[in-house]
Amino acid sequence: MLLTLLACTALIITRLRSLFATVMLTGIYSFLGAGWMLLLDAPDVAFTEASVGAGIATVLMLATLALTTHEEKRSAQRHWVALVTVLLTAAALVWATLDMPHYGDPQAPIHRHVAPRYIEESPHEIGVPNLVTAVLASYRGYDTLGETTVIFTAGIAVLLVLRGLTLRRRKEDAP
Repeated sequence: MLLTLLACTALIITRLRSLFATVMLTGIYSFLGAGWMLLLDAPDVAFTEASVGAGIATVLMLATLALTTHEEKRSAQRHWVALVTVLLTAAALVWATLDMPHYGDPQAPIHRHVAPRYIEESPHEIGVPNLVTAVLASYRGYDTLGETTVIFTAGIAVLLVLRGLTLRRRKEDAP
């Protein structure tokens, strides 16, 4: 059901001409994506998607709309090369997932090699009693640092855009 909602939202976004409605629907799309990631037991990714995708990106796009028009300009030509590129990329991604193990398969490599090692060795290697903290802070430390950097950078970008809007409006209001 959630994937159907994601697909429907994506299709509606491609058909809209109102940029404000498009921005709002991309925020909804990000929340749906975060919900899907949460169902896949990836709360860290879901949190990042919700905060960056639905929160910060939506605010940044709304701030951008304040500087531009609210309607998309119609293109006189069709972009067939772009459509073919998107379809080929989609086909390659689907083809790449065909040899993946099924979700929850106990014989998947992650369950046979990585997870047992983390469970058995993390108390000795890291010394942190909480396994989740050990994985996120040590084994996946660069990943967590990267997610934090993305959120921080997006926040700074939003603040700079909003500050630029404020300075621009002050110049326009000045006599």
